[in-house]
Amino acid sequence: MEDASNSAGSGGFRLGVDSLDEPPNSRIFLVISKYTSESVLRERFSPFGDIQDIWVVRDKHTKESKGVAFVKFARSSQACRAMEEMHGQCLGPNDTKPIKVFIAQSRSSGSHRDVEDEELTRIFVMIPKSYTEDDLREKFKVYGDIEYCSIIKNKVTGESKGLGYVRYLKPSQAAQAIENCDRSFRALLAEPKNKVSESPEQDYYSSMRQEALGHEPRVNLFPFVGEQQSEFSSFDKNDSRSQETISKRLSVVSRVPFTEEQLFSIFDIVPGLEYCEVQRDPYSNFGHGVVQYFNVASAIYAKYKLHGFQYPPGNRIGVSFLDDGSNSADLIRKMATQMVASQLASMVWSNPSQQQQFLQFGGSSGSQLPQIQTDVVLPSCKKKAPPETPVKERLFIVFNPHPLPLDVLEDIFCRFGNLIEVYLVSGKNVGYVKYADRMSANDAISTLHGKILNGVRLKVMLADSPREEPKKRQRTY
Repeated sequence: MEDASNSAGSGGFRLGVDSLDEPPNSRIFLVISKYTSESVLRERFSPFGDIQDIWVVRDKHTKESKGVAFVKFARSSQACRAMEEMHGQCLGPNDTKPIKVFIAQSRSSGSHRDVEDEELTRIFVMIPKSYTEDDLREKFKVYGDIEYCSIIKNKVTGESKGLGYVRYLKPSQAAQAIENCDRSFRALLAEPKNKVSESPEQDYYSSMRQEALGHEPRVNLFPFVGEQQSEFSSFDKNDSRSQETISKRLSVVSRVPFTEEQLFSIFDIVPGLEYCEVQRDPYSNFGHGVVQYFNVASAIYAKYKLHGFQYPPGNRIGVSFLDDGSNSADLIRKMATQMVASQLASMVWSNPSQQQQFLQFGGSSGSQLPQIQTDVVLPSCKKKAPPETPVKERLFIVFNPHPLPLDVLEDIFCRFGNLIEVYLVSGKNVGYVKYADRMSANDAISTLHGKILNGVRLKVMLADSPREEPKKRQRTY
């Protein structure tokens, strides 16, 4: 679109294509009069900072101006301030039409950012986990007026993940913060909320939210097959599962170094994480890590969910399988067995008429222990307490998407000792567990809460004390 020869006559140099967007958002796009010269642009925009290049877009044949120009500054904050102060202004006393000023997008993008664009005012930072929102605000308020600060927290524990967002009122303030804050914060412009999820955890808990709103959650064991293909197809179009050796171990590569804690916080989103470790490369600043899951299903999901994920925003991580010596065919066969068992249990539970047929056919045999498929390390089986044993603690269980069979539940919860009884509430995805010892109940909660067993996610928590019937006041007549 632009003719690179139109400003060479001014004695300035023409930046290479690779330098046009370095640093990001340092180039402004102008809609001006066809009669505005480069010298006028330089005069009006030089007060905002060091101008590296100016070029007016001209017709290739007539060499006439098209009424469009670009100005390249040395810093992003200079370009943003020029946009804020010059947008809607007239360049000369004889000009009646105000100019339009935008932050120019990269050459691969067709749209430009204006002064109200959220992409220019919201930054993503890495912070100590001890930071509060007040600490974050105090640290970054020196660069401008802050609209809000937020810290990303673990949805279960409520603990900080060491990540946060700061939203400024002006793009130049956000740019100043990125340019001048301590490098340990690794500040970057954040993706807009309406463009991608702030955190992959939002996808992880989406089925929970659908159920809370009264919608039937979709049972999709491998969502990466559909929605994630389009998301990451542009990142690696040659990626093919059929050409890879599938294993429970993953290799992680990033252009930005990361800590073991950061690596864990990313891959712990997928249930079943066994361990992760960061590998230091003395010859580069790239980040290298190894992640291993307890089962191959979790590893496959993590690979296709997180390959190409931006962390921090603007830096895509690469995830691939590492050969761990396992037999890929056996792993796939075991994973397929787990899928079939989960789908069968879901189908039977959703159709009550099939439950009796399933039991009569032999779906639950008393001569064989129920099979448990999970990434949780469970204790060995222990004897149940006698039915008449006093109840010391009751647990409340929530199942998603459907309850587990009673024999499976008894096999799971008896492993913590002192189990009296497990029972399900008819027609509901909930149940109760009675223990004769509080320590056993607490062990069950800490081990099973939020975990997936046989394709079913469990919420395990203390049950409310049974309500006693209030004593009726004696009638006086």
